[in-house]
Amino acid sequence: MATQSKSNPITDPIETAAERVAEFGEKAAASSRKASEAYLSSYEKAVLALADTYEKAVGATKVEWIASLGSLQADATREITRAYTNAARELVG
Repeated sequence: MATQSKSNPITDPIETAAERVAEFGEKAAASSRKASEAYLSSYEKAVLALADTYEKAVGATKVEWIASLGSLQADATREITRAYTNAARELVG
């Protein structure tokens, strides 16, 4: 004889609602991760482009120590930006 599961009119809607809330939470978390990745990628590209532009502008000067210092500053900015975005990606992912 096959067993029939009895439905409970009180707990069934609660379980259904709980499942929907869990699905919504998972979708929200996935969307949040995608948005965070997009933000971090845009931020990283913008700062790296700014560092490249800064290095080119400073390199156009005829004073060697200024060009050298500007290049070092641009390199430091690139490294810090990459480290920051990688750490943020690890926290988000």
